[in-house]
Amino acid sequence: MKKIIVYGAGGHAKAVIDTIEKAGLYQIAGILDGYMPIGSTFYGYDILGDESWLTANLSTVSSGIVAIGDNWTRASVVAKMIEAHPHFTFITAIHPTASIAKGAHIGVGTVIMAGCVINSDTQIGEHCIMYTQSSADHDSKLGSFVTFAPKACTGGNVSFGDYSVLSLGANVIHGKKIGEHTVIGAGSTVLTDIPAYTISYGTPARVVRLREQGERYL
Repeated sequence: MKKIIVYGAGGHAKAVIDTIEKAGLYQIAGILDGYMPIGSTFYGYDILGDESWLTANLSTVSSGIVAIGDNWTRASVVAKMIEAHPHFTFITAIHPTASIAKGAHIGVGTVIMAGCVINSDTQIGEHCIMYTQSSADHDSKLGSFVTFAPKACTGGNVSFGDYSVLSLGANVIHGKKIGEHTVIGAGSTVLTDIPAYTISYGTPARVVRLREQGERYL
């Protein structure tokens, strides 16, 4: 069984670790995290260090996943890991209870959690998060570093730009486009296209303010 590392030691990382363990495809060799003491443990695994550990252990572990919930922070860590280990490869973690339809594609570094539904010919980008019971219907397209919170749902032919977020229980009807770096608030219903760099919520969802690149949403 191939050894991997997980970067992150927060609540989101617990869900990612559970997904990896349930899938049974990889052996977690340890956890990387810049805020935890080396030698301490997290969720049953040793803390090995931060991304610099990769440089000193090139022949030990060369694959893994970044388990950080915030899209922009996750992207920053991915970049640091590639800088430390240019040949590092990212795995895809898919919970065995997820439903992945024919023709669907899931990018590297993405985690698909319990009860998710990815329907026919939907394209999920790299380093995305599909939380518990979220779903993307047929022919939809998600960019990279996109997050769907628990029970977030789209109709068919929906597109999401990079770094966008569909929050808890929010829904997007078929054929709509959500811009990059955009957040759709919890419980919202999206009936129109939503532009990039905005925060929208409500039923129907409307733009309430602009959003800066990298602005935290968690």
